[in-house]
Amino acid sequence: MYSEKVMDHFEHPRNVGEIENASGVGTVGNAKCGDIMRIFLDIDDDGIIRDVKFKTFGCGAAVATSSMATELVKGKTVQEAMKVTNKAVMEALDGLPPVKVHCSLLAEEAIHAALWDYAQKKGIVIEGLEKPKSDIHEGEEQEEEEY
Repeated sequence: MYSEKVMDHFEHPRNVGEIENASGVGTVGNAKCGDIMRIFLDIDDDGIIRDVKFKTFGCGAAVATSSMATELVKGKTVQEAMKVTNKAVMEALDGLPPVKVHCSLLAEEAIHAALWDYAQKKGIVIEGLEKPKSDIHEGEEQEEEEY
């Protein structure tokens, strides 16, 4: 089952919405489950994430991981935000069921996609940042799944 923190972030998500003229916007999805996550970052001239919002279409775990990820990067530098991994999101939520771990990966990828967008707009390179995938399964070999 879900932890109290997961339920709290699902029932009372933080930082929901959009940022107009955001410094960076990242959208990632998971074609296998249909989750789509979009993260908006407002980054100041010192590279500090002043505000962050999200819009997520998906299950409760997707909403909870989006909410927690925004909490983890708000007020951080771009380099600190780069260190927010899916594992950090899961730990902050006191864990996720194994079948929902992909939601935390979406959150990490959405943050990285928004940082990539920011770097592209600014014409800068963020150390350690790679071009994001639009789907977290992109590049994997095709798997046949039976339902």
